[in-house]
Amino acid sequence: MRGEELDEGRVVEAGILRDRSFAVIDRSNGKVASAKLPVKWAALLQCSASFVEGSEPDGIESFARITLPDGTVVASADPDLASRLSDALGRPVDLATARPESPSVERLDPFEEEETIVDIGGHMMAGRFSDYAAVHLVTTATLDRLGELYPEGRFDVRRFRPNIVVATFPGSPGFVENDWVGRTIALGDQARLRISDPTPRCAIPALAQGDLPADRGILRTIGQHNRVPIPVLEGEALPSVGVYAFVVRDGIVRRGAPVRVVQA
Repeated sequence: MRGEELDEGRVVEAGILRDRSFAVIDRSNGKVASAKLPVKWAALLQCSASFVEGSEPDGIESFARITLPDGTVVASADPDLASRLSDALGRPVDLATARPESPSVERLDPFEEEETIVDIGGHMMAGRFSDYAAVHLVTTATLDRLGELYPEGRFDVRRFRPNIVVATFPGSPGFVENDWVGRTIALGDQARLRISDPTPRCAIPALAQGDLPADRGILRTIGQHNRVPIPVLEGEALPSVGVYAFVVRDGIVRRGAPVRVVQA
């Protein structure tokens, strides 16, 4: 689903606290539902979700708030949630907080001429619903460069679903984060991340979501201008935007915090 924008978040070993702690599960086969397979799950991107932090003295428990395509708002603890989600998505589903022991996630490869569906569940982070790594970052330099290459497209950061957007200095080259792979970066005074891989793109950036229209030119531009080796995939070169990272040191990250490369 579409997510929420935060001014502050705690980075822990598993990533941003609360991020991807829920998932929709296809009741018919137990697979994790993902708009990476648009023919089944594109409607997920017409839903949005946010996390409501509980306040124990007030007796309020933490929960997820989900806005369905028709504007109806439901809570993760709502006893009718599964039926409401199933109606909205057109398939019988449940909302889960525990990742299956052997997760399965179907992904359409949007860069293949013939329909090619692969299962990426084996790459999911242990205990989490993250595709692979704990954190995903994108720089404004990359989004700006893509916009220059394809001015008709809207390279809104929401298409790429990162945890952290790094505002780069004016004049920074596009795809600058490719050079961070294998290095450690500091987010503010506390958190440290080890950049592991460029982020291969799926179909989602080209799909309609919120007020962003469907646009195949988004993926075409990425495929033409930033096809780079992915270490975790044995160096296979794939169209990518942004980078994946694992957490080296926990900490609070706030909007406006400085970002530094601290170790080669």
